Amino acid sequence: MNNIVKRSYKVTGMTCSACGKAAERAVKKIDGVVSQSVNMATEKINIEYDKNKVSFEELQNAVKKAGYNLLEDVSYSKIDFKIGGMTCASCAKAIERAVNKLDGIQSINVNVATEKATISYDSSKLKLTAIRNTIEKAGYKVLEKSTTSKSNNVDEDKLRKEKEMKTLFIKFLVAVGFSIPLFYIAMGPMVPSPIGPWPVPDIINPMTNSLNYALIQIVLVIPVMIAGNKFYTNGFKALINKSPNMDSLVAIGTLAAFLYSLYTTVQMATTNMVAGHEHHQLYYESAGIIIALILLGKYLESRSKGKTSEAIKKLMGLQPKTAIVIKSGKEIEIPIEEVEVGDVIIVKPGSKIPVDGIVIEGHTSVDESMLTGESIPVEKSVGDKVTGASINKNGSIKFKAEKVGADTALSQIIKLVEDAQGKKAPIAKLADTVSGYFVPTVITIAVVTALLWFTVGGKGVEFALTIFISVLVIACPCALGLATPTAIMVGTGKGAENGILIKGGEALELAHKIDTIIFDKTGTITEGKPKVTDIVVTNNIDKDYLLKIAASAEKGSEHPLGEAIVRFGEQKNIGFMKVEKFKAIPGHGIEVTIDNKNVLLGNKKLMDDRKISLGNLSNKSDELAMQGKTPMYIALGNELGGIIAVADVVKESSKRAIDKLHSMGIKVAMVTGDNKKTADAIAKEVGIDIVLAEVLPQDKSNEVKKLQQQGKFVAMVGDGINDAPALAQADIGIAIGSGTDVAMESADIVLMRSDLMDVPTAIKLSKETIKNIKQNLFWAFAYNTVGIPVAAGVLYMFGGTLLNPMLAAAAMSLSSVSVITNALRLKGFRAYK
Repeated sequence: MNNIVKRSYKVTGMTCSACGKAAERAVKKIDGVVSQSVNMATEKINIEYDKNKVSFEELQNAVKKAGYNLLEDVSYSKIDFKIGGMTCASCAKAIERAVNKLDGIQSINVNVATEKATISYDSSKLKLTAIRNTIEKAGYKVLEKSTTSKSNNVDEDKLRKEKEMKTLFIKFLVAVGFSIPLFYIAMGPMVPSPIGPWPVPDIINPMTNSLNYALIQIVLVIPVMIAGNKFYTNGFKALINKSPNMDSLVAIGTLAAFLYSLYTTVQMATTNMVAGHEHHQLYYESAGIIIALILLGKYLESRSKGKTSEAIKKLMGLQPKTAIVIKSGKEIEIPIEEVEVGDVIIVKPGSKIPVDGIVIEGHTSVDESMLTGESIPVEKSVGDKVTGASINKNGSIKFKAEKVGADTALSQIIKLVEDAQGKKAPIAKLADTVSGYFVPTVITIAVVTALLWFTVGGKGVEFALTIFISVLVIACPCALGLATPTAIMVGTGKGAENGILIKGGEALELAHKIDTIIFDKTGTITEGKPKVTDIVVTNNIDKDYLLKIAASAEKGSEHPLGEAIVRFGEQKNIGFMKVEKFKAIPGHGIEVTIDNKNVLLGNKKLMDDRKISLGNLSNKSDELAMQGKTPMYIALGNELGGIIAVADVVKESSKRAIDKLHSMGIKVAMVTGDNKKTADAIAKEVGIDIVLAEVLPQDKSNEVKKLQQQGKFVAMVGDGINDAPALAQADIGIAIGSGTDVAMESADIVLMRSDLMDVPTAIKLSKETIKNIKQNLFWAFAYNTVGIPVAAGVLYMFGGTLLNPMLAAAAMSLSSVSVITNALRLKGFRAYK
């Protein structure tokens, strides 16, 4: 019962005792939960559970499905360890088992593909040294990180991986260099050919000098085994720790072949055998070729795995290395790690902006495509915010640093992608469960099968040994362990390239199940900023003159509709007229004097109050309102001069995105606080199926819940601020915008661009990734399902051939490489345009 732990978590969103009961019921359904109780006064839930069966993510998801949020206890600390020496899913399982035994561990997630362990622990009970020692005692190495910056960590990691790859390649060259002559000498005399066996010098001919023939093979195989020494050190250490892994299988198989061959060699020497068939019982070449082939597979695998993390490297490469700060009136160039909040930084034309801040001097245009995807530079002047890694185009500016280091927008994005690549998808649990039992099962099968062939089958030691080695070697579960994490790494990386930040493997996996999407209207389907759409005049008044009057009148107003008219006037370069008197009429509009004329600008109520007739514009006014536009009336003197219609216009991509979602079989709803007439007009324009109008922000999550209660798998798409409760309630929350902190906290997927086409793209990416994972898992399972019986001699029983251990090694290596290569096909993913 040492695995049973009791933890206390914060639950937000509960309003009554019924909520507490709902949260309890949700947790109770999870296999491995022993007891649960909610305290409404403290908003906490106490859960007793088996930490080997239940993860915090499972508890969190269950509570989320019930409509609430589960937060980690503040007393828990989180740490990421980079771990070296892992070779397969069994290694990850071994580390998780070892660390989970420590008192104070809340959760641990080890990812083979990213070589990272994410650990949540009680810092009052447990020290980092104890965790590090436990990992190293299990046979793996905790790699130290630089304390300077993230970019340095990535550089160090890159250098370490390049060094590892170079070492692997050298070891492979040594192994293959000695294995080729070893194979020629061992197998040459037995290879049939038109001109007879391959020639070997008489001094090592097995028919005349069998002892020399054996001794030369020992000389050649020892350097190969030294090159593959990691298989033995790691493999046997894992066996001692009762967590056998892939290295254990290779180590047992090749050492068994070597020791049996060495025994035969000693027999040759002690009995003074000169000729005979004893050379058939030598397996030195099997041990050598197996190690050489597996080292080749490892080298190809490390090269392929390097390509899966390119997204992080590209993001890191965006950040400049230095910044020019002003100290005591002088410009000083310093490393970006030394920039502090409050520093005044100067950025010259063509340079990258080093950190996030606010402009205090100058004017320029900035290319923010790395953040927003928009290729058109954005104008920046005093008071505007600038983002680190964006490019200053044509002006020189000074700005004050507001966010540095890990707090910058780019660092937050990088962390999001890193976390996503490190988190496991639910489908990965299948592979993890199988891998945990796989290696011990394979060793048992190898031993039992060999013994059965030797005893019941009546075969000799040589035959039984061939079976034993073949089963061990072909069954290495590398492909199984790499099937899911590699696909998730490439998938999340590809998403980041397209401005789609996916917060974890679970979000990437579940997005393909979406059958209903709710869009927020303002700022999501629409631009979020009102724009002038129509100018209608009467009494032969010039349109430009009417706009000039209206824009001049609204120049002193702070009303969003008034600001839209002013912006439109500025775009048209109409020039502003002097306003002599200004009076705001709350709820109605404004009254001003311009060019000695009394001007009224406002809604229909203002016109009715002043008894100004709409005349022949009455029908046009109703038509504009039906289209979801807001008519603003302008009266000059006591007569209506015209109407300026303002609306929050639909984004150019909205209609295309909704059409694409319909083609994918997904129903689309829209939720808004606007009146039904405006909502219906927008819905008709873009093709919305369900309209939820006049909904308060706090009620949006209830609308999501209603659809979920109908059995729908719901995604919510919003701006991530006022939509936060609905984003959290949805099965998949998608925040659209510039990746604000609230968006990243509330949503499962963050779309950095304001292009709604990224929504169907995210779903398409999920479908492609899941398809890839299923292909990988199928081939990994199929390979082992077919390979083990063949290696065990099933075909031989029915007159077929016996699998050579060397062919088993080649097949095992190729299986891992093929799984990674298949995952890398996702790099060809194309986003919807």
